[in-house]
Amino acid sequence: IEAAAKGLYHMGIRKGDKVTICMANTPQALDCFYALNRIGAIPNMIHPLSAEKEIEFYLNESGSMTAITLDQFYHKFASVRKNTKLVNMVIASIKDALSPSVKAGYLVTEGRKIPKIPSDAPVIRWKDFWAMGSDIYEYEVTRSADEAAVILYSGGTTGTTKGIMLSNLNFNALGMQTIAASGYGSVAGMKMLSVMPVFHGFGLGVCIHAMLINGGRCILVPRFTPKSYARDLVKHRCNFIAGVPTLYEALLRLPDIEGKDLSCLKGVFSGGDSLSVELKKKLDKFLYDHNAAVQVREGYGTTETVTACCLTPPHM
Repeated sequence: IEAAAKGLYHMGIRKGDKVTICMANTPQALDCFYALNRIGAIPNMIHPLSAEKEIEFYLNESGSMTAITLDQFYHKFASVRKNTKLVNMVIASIKDALSPSVKAGYLVTEGRKIPKIPSDAPVIRWKDFWAMGSDIYEYEVTRSADEAAVILYSGGTTGTTKGIMLSNLNFNALGMQTIAASGYGSVAGMKMLSVMPVFHGFGLGVCIHAMLINGGRCILVPRFTPKSYARDLVKHRCNFIAGVPTLYEALLRLPDIEGKDLSCLKGVFSGGDSLSVELKKKLDKFLYDHNAAVQVREGYGTTETVTACCLTPPHM
């Protein structure tokens, strides 16, 4: 986070500037999200699978002059760059955060499918960005509770999608309240399977920020598939999972999880859409059959309240 903050500061980004982050759940996305906060800038979080016209809208709506994205989404930005005020583009890759053995596997599978970025493209590669702030020492600014921490976008259910500016206090209050409502005084060392996306309040606020500021750990999932979700849940012995009803419906149909012990689970939360009574009953039975001592709890909220603002109590 410090290295990213220095790199951003070296690029000329200052307090109040907006920077678009267009990434999946990767370490680089979190590095930049918290780094921007340290220098007083505001991350503009957008969906990496957005269409080109949507990306253009998000860049112009926020007034971003810098964007940070993954190599696989470079060409979308390149095609709309001339219609925006973009000056800097930082390009990261999934492989930048992988161990050597996993990286080798990635390069011969998923990595092969990514179109090459021209060698003379006007971009800053991640390793160069990482090193460019080595001469920066004074970069942190004092932040207040009511200052903007992030821009997230609404689902657009009542018209054009809207950018929603949320404050430091909004995010920190959510983080404290989420853990308090979970029923655990401390989640230090506990693990959340963070599959909900970093560009959404549910993923960024509940599944990532709430855990990190309370000493918890996030198992980042860049791309959801039911099979990999089940594998990560069992392999990492996750203590908390949070997701939308369709995620849980997929989980119930997986043969890979039959007979697995899920006694590690301390909290299972559903949000983003209404949880039917029928699905809740099936999910509660599934948890009971897999040795979990908890039942699913339903949350409610909107992006304007950093998603979760209420949660069914554990005892009723």
